[in-house]
Amino acid sequence: MDDKDLEILKLMQGNARLTAEALSAVVGLSPPAVQKRVKRLRDSGVIQSEIAVLSPAKLGREMTVIVEVVLERESRMHLDAFKQRMRAAPEVQQCYYTTGEADFILIVVTKDVKEYEAFTQEYFFDEANVSRFNTSVVMDRVKVSLDIL
Repeated sequence: MDDKDLEILKLMQGNARLTAEALSAVVGLSPPAVQKRVKRLRDSGVIQSEIAVLSPAKLGREMTVIVEVVLERESRMHLDAFKQRMRAAPEVQQCYYTTGEADFILIVVTKDVKEYEAFTQEYFFDEANVSRFNTSVVMDRVKVSLDIL
């Protein structure tokens, strides 16, 4: 990977819909050269996916909470089971297995407190392996990004 690849990645990170022509105008390569590089970056897994970022507010999902979860038992079987449940939960945007006091940190998006309460009932209170959880309600989305470059 060279500087041109990094430049292409930075541009695509901001707007994955940029055409090869638009990218080529900025990075100083021909459109076919840009297409070749983008294909290589996709094929190698450097570009994992190209997604649409949706507005939670416009879709009625205005409540974001950060949840710290502590498990009762941390065997591989218990950890894998919790990870699988979080992957399948539509309310969970992000789930991190962490060090420190919490075993997991979650970013959860719901429409309101009532929906979050139902989420906690299903995934925490009804789950024997969840020892405790701590919820922080997000007051303002100051910065939300998956940018690396």
